[in-house]
Amino acid sequence: MSKPTLICWGVRREGRTLWTRNAVKGHSVRGERRKRDGRIEWRRWDPTKSKVAAALLRTSSDPSSILPEPGSTCLYLGASSGSTVSHIHDFVCGAENHHGGQVVAVEISPRMSRDLISLSETRSGLVPVLGDARKTRVLYPFIRSKADWIHQDLSIADQAETFVKIALNFLSPGGVGLLSLKAASERSSDGDDNTRFHKAETILKDSELNLLERIDLRGMEEQHVLFVCELGSCGNKQTNHCPIEKSNKNE
Repeated sequence: MSKPTLICWGVRREGRTLWTRNAVKGHSVRGERRKRDGRIEWRRWDPTKSKVAAALLRTSSDPSSILPEPGSTCLYLGASSGSTVSHIHDFVCGAENHHGGQVVAVEISPRMSRDLISLSETRSGLVPVLGDARKTRVLYPFIRSKADWIHQDLSIADQAETFVKIALNFLSPGGVGLLSLKAASERSSDGDDNTRFHKAETILKDSELNLLERIDLRGMEEQHVLFVCELGSCGNKQTNHCPIEKSNKNE
């Protein structure tokens, strides 16, 4: 058995398996396996059912760099019934939200939203939103501040354009944005999957975001690539030209 390796607080890896520290002890969300380690209970995070988990196993960078920190403000677009959202909540909010985090989970399907609402009843800090994530006015009333972390997983055309718009509206300077892009959903783009992925990559590179990594999820999530982006600390690409605020000693 592989020795557990801590990725960040509340997330660890054991060989090819991932686990999050369960914020609601004794309960699984989608029947996933649970196990105890002393007083701590861990839930298995399946990378074949979560693009974020798959990216953690495939990234060439430090896996912790693509995850939000405990206490962060997070925006999850395309939350479905909340399986991945629940794992993000485990370490961003923790039991009874002792970290003070916020995970705003947006889903357009009323059926899936009912599951999200049920999930939020036992997970303080999880905010379910029924609405169209492409309409920014839907999001403003629910998110407490600019987001430290955004994940977009929408089966729509023009996924990259939508992601850039959302990120520039809601991502805080220095924040990380993940775009899980499904090639089959890019119906407006001609060509094969690689052509569609390349078009999306070009859109991201031409935007005000910094594209940090392109992660191929093949083998765990077919026809999917996850792009890791960052908004420069001054809200633009030129992070090395950020003006330095000078203190006024007379104030």
